Amino acid sequence: MSEFKFCPVCAASLVMRADVGEAGKLRLACPEGHWTHWDNPLPVLAALVEVDGKMLLARNAAWGEGRFALITGFMERDETPEQGIAREIKEETNLDAQQVTLIGVYEFMRKNELIIAYHVKASGEIRLSEELLEYRLVAPPDLRPWPAGTGYAVADWMKARGLAVQFVEFAGSSTPLVSVAQH
Repeated sequence: MSEFKFCPVCAASLVMRADVGEAGKLRLACPEGHWTHWDNPLPVLAALVEVDGKMLLARNAAWGEGRFALITGFMERDETPEQGIAREIKEETNLDAQQVTLIGVYEFMRKNELIIAYHVKASGEIRLSEELLEYRLVAPPDLRPWPAGTGYAVADWMKARGLAVQFVEFAGSSTPLVSVAQH
């Protein structure tokens, strides 16, 4: 369940404790009451990056062939979400964010994340970090969102522009999974 085994305050072995104030929700905690692991969702930043009218999708080095998605990353201390996504785009693609617009906020329960998604108009020469293997530039009508996490952000962005949305099994796939009416 967690990487925590000992209380960081007193070094006691952690136990599962029912939180009375929250209808008995179980949480990993110090038996002496010094510390509780809340396991709250982690905020993740995501960008649907637009370069010269096309949308940039990238393949992470850890992913299989044909799997492309948005640029994502974590905020750092003392930066706003907008500054964070601009930094992530620069670090991962070498592009400069010119205009950053919120698309929306999306749950990704499978990874206990809360995704803050942006549409970012960017410019510059694309040079990928070692974290990414390849990229595609896709015309907006040709985007095929995936039915999870950042895929819902892509679908919402497309719908706001009057574009037809067709969900696929995974980013870069051409196999339809669900219709837009099901989202």
